[in-house]
Amino acid sequence: MRELAERHTVVATDLRGYGESDRPPSGEDHYGYSFRAMATDQAGVMAELGFERFAVVGHDRGARVTHRLALDHADRVEKLALLDILPTSYVYEHVDRALAQAYYHWFFFIQPADVPERLIAGDPIYYLHRLLGSWGSGLAAHDAESLAAYEKAFADPEARHAMLEDYRAGATIDLEHDAEGATLRAPTLVLWGEKGVVGRNPEPPTEVWRRHAADPALVTGRAIPDAGHFLVEENLPATLSALRDFL
Repeated sequence: MRELAERHTVVATDLRGYGESDRPPSGEDHYGYSFRAMATDQAGVMAELGFERFAVVGHDRGARVTHRLALDHADRVEKLALLDILPTSYVYEHVDRALAQAYYHWFFFIQPADVPERLIAGDPIYYLHRLLGSWGSGLAAHDAESLAAYEKAFADPEARHAMLEDYRAGATIDLEHDAEGATLRAPTLVLWGEKGVVGRNPEPPTEVWRRHAADPALVTGRAIPDAGHFLVEENLPATLSALRDFL
């Protein structure tokens, strides 16, 4: 964020339920933590700040919100960068043993409340460290300030419940929204960690995303070397260079 702010106006928000943002109820259908609801939040923030059109960069869950934002608010998103994800619907449609092992948390988190909530509550910080340490270059990839912010949020039971509702929405109502068939209409940059799960996908990530665009030529991208899931933390120079060129 700091580096991009040297050349751009940067607005960085915590998604609802995460970090310092509010943790509203999700509703029985989990809509409150759907990517559509989160995308509506982001569109509202940008309108309130006076930005009618803007570029969006998102990583992980933020990238899934970015995808939905570009579909539901296509007239406002000038371009988007998706960091280390494949489309949610694609992931669920291509589950094999390797993916189930790598993404086991997806299937754990979507279990009905309050089973995951109670199990994680047994030792939440230990569990957080295991998650952060297993998706890239280990826990050392995260600086002390960032790790402290993660720990502060994850210590809150309401934050953990909101996170789980996000994943529950991803396996239910978000798939319904994906089935509406909207496609990306803005230039799209896809970046992924060369050593991560997305990088090991049998089909190149750019080819997957091109099927989700109105024009395949809109989608460009590449692997970030020497990085797993946390592209920014593991290889900031390469990630920043790709984003600057695109933006």
